[in-house]
Amino acid sequence: MASEKLMNLLNQSIARELAVSIQYMWHHIMAVGIESPAVTDIFKKIAIVEMKHAEKIAERLDYLGGVPTTKPSEIKVGGDLKKMLEDDLEAEKEAITLYKQVIKTAEEEGDIVTRRLFEEILADEEEHENTFKTLLGEK
Repeated sequence: MASEKLMNLLNQSIARELAVSIQYMWHHIMAVGIESPAVTDIFKKIAIVEMKHAEKIAERLDYLGGVPTTKPSEIKVGGDLKKMLEDDLEAEKEAITLYKQVIKTAEEEGDIVTRRLFEEILADEEEHENTFKTLLGEK
């Protein structure tokens, strides 16, 4: 059985994935301006990936005996396209930090399945971070 610490980290991860799936989907709907058509599809695609992450993490937490949260963490919507991208980039950076902590904790507890799941999710989040950086002209 997983520790309370690991199960709490998994619930934090679910809350984050729920929040950003909503945030990115609303950005997909709300984005306007000359550059927005190219970006709105990216928001939508990433939102769907994030929802799938929430599902996988919830399934894992349920298997470990925990109860997956239904409450998202803070959702940031609105502003101009640049503000949306900045908020989304910040969300990805927070996810990367959290998921590295989950991987470390799972490793310490000998939970290879959870560790591997989060290594896969971390790779997606790093890709999303790079996408948002590129759209902001940071990379």
